[in-house]
Amino acid sequence: MRRKILSLILILALLLALNGCRLPSETIDYAQADNWAYLETDEPGRADVFFVAPTVYGGGADDFNMPLDDADARAAFLGAINMEKGIYDADCRFFAPYYRQAGLAAYALSEAEREPYLAAAYADVKAAFLYYLEHAHDGRPILLAGFSQGADLCLRLLKDCFAEADRQALLVACYAIGWRITEAELAEYPHLRVAAGEEDTGVIVSFNSEAESVADSLLIPAGTRTLAINPLNWKTDSTPADRSENRGACFTNYDGEIEQEIPALTGAYIDPVRGALKLPDIDPADYPAGLSLFPDGVYHLYDYQFFYRNLQENVAVRLDAYLAA
Repeated sequence: MRRKILSLILILALLLALNGCRLPSETIDYAQADNWAYLETDEPGRADVFFVAPTVYGGGADDFNMPLDDADARAAFLGAINMEKGIYDADCRFFAPYYRQAGLAAYALSEAEREPYLAAAYADVKAAFLYYLEHAHDGRPILLAGFSQGADLCLRLLKDCFAEADRQALLVACYAIGWRITEAELAEYPHLRVAAGEEDTGVIVSFNSEAESVADSLLIPAGTRTLAINPLNWKTDSTPADRSENRGACFTNYDGEIEQEIPALTGAYIDPVRGALKLPDIDPADYPAGLSLFPDGVYHLYDYQFFYRNLQENVAVRLDAYLAA
């Protein structure tokens, strides 16, 4: 199955190249500090966070992957990381590579047409992760974390690099927020496990938040059921969490500063059909989708912000549980 997928990717890459679309070719040297947004090798910490940034690059018909010499794209890339870094870095060293991510324009393509650009982005992320393991890891527990495209690429890392028991034993958790994970993927990769509660380790923490009316999105296409956990009550069924369980939505800027904090912004429950995290207390007009890829009511841009304090607390809880075990 994997060989067939790889063959398809290679064929698509060739066809796209013949049509004038460019794919990254040269490799990135992750021994160069300039190729890292964060490389905290000399910082203290009980564990390491390997963070994969979300999509910030727009791209176009002839350039679907972010060039690393684009100063504006690099600034946005760093800013997007900073918006979420505070959730993870209280007691951890932080590592986040620059990578030639697939641009937003790639997501307007079909899934098959998009895959070569995501595969190219993943090749960078994997190279950075392997460099980190060899040169910076030093035996510490690992938290994988990402958002949106970054979550997708974190899941690919889990599938590709954590099948062996000794590597699995290092994983505190993978916070793959803003992308889907399905039962079919768990069946294909038996070493993957989704979180079942607040303290389990070696697991995937994932959810996609949306309005109650949404029935289809790029993230969870109609007819797809993703697996999720509710970041307010840490349940995987449809048990609703009241807004009083929301410890604080935090809206951050590109420096990572919290510009506004709203306790008890919204409750949440998991839709048993879609697996989406439904938010009953949010008006879509107050939090527009912000991207043409998403209709209003898809709260993708706010997945981290709406549940910032709960996620921040949970990182500490899971790390404590991992170290205690």
